Amino acid sequence: MKYLFLALAIVFEIVGSSFMQTSNGFTKTIPTIVTIVSYVISFFFFSQALKYIPLGVAYAIWGGLGIVVTAIISVVFFKQTLDFPAILGISLIVAGVIIMNFFSNSTAH
Repeated sequence: MKYLFLALAIVFEIVGSSFMQTSNGFTKTIPTIVTIVSYVISFFFFSQALKYIPLGVAYAIWGGLGIVVTAIISVVFFKQTLDFPAILGISLIVAGVIIMNFFSNSTAH
C-alpha cells in the first residue's frame, strides 16, 4: 500500500506539472485549477506514503520518477527537446534512485 500511495503522489504531481505548462502562467482558469487540485492530491498521497517510507527515499523516488515522466511528456506533448546534457542528467538521477533502492540500507523494504 505504501508504494501505491507514492505512485499516486507521483501521478498527480506529473498531472499538476503538465497542466502548469498549459496554464500560461496561471492565466487560464481550467489548467490552473487542475494544477492546484493535482498538487493538493499529490501532497496528500505523499504524506500517506511518508507514514511507511523514509522521507529521503520517498522524495528521491517521487522526484526522480516525476522528472523522468515529466521530461517525456514535455517532449511528446509539448514538442520540447532534450539535449545530451539533459538526458545525461536525467539518467544520473534515475541511476541514483535505483542505487538507493537496491543497495542502500536506508530504504524501508
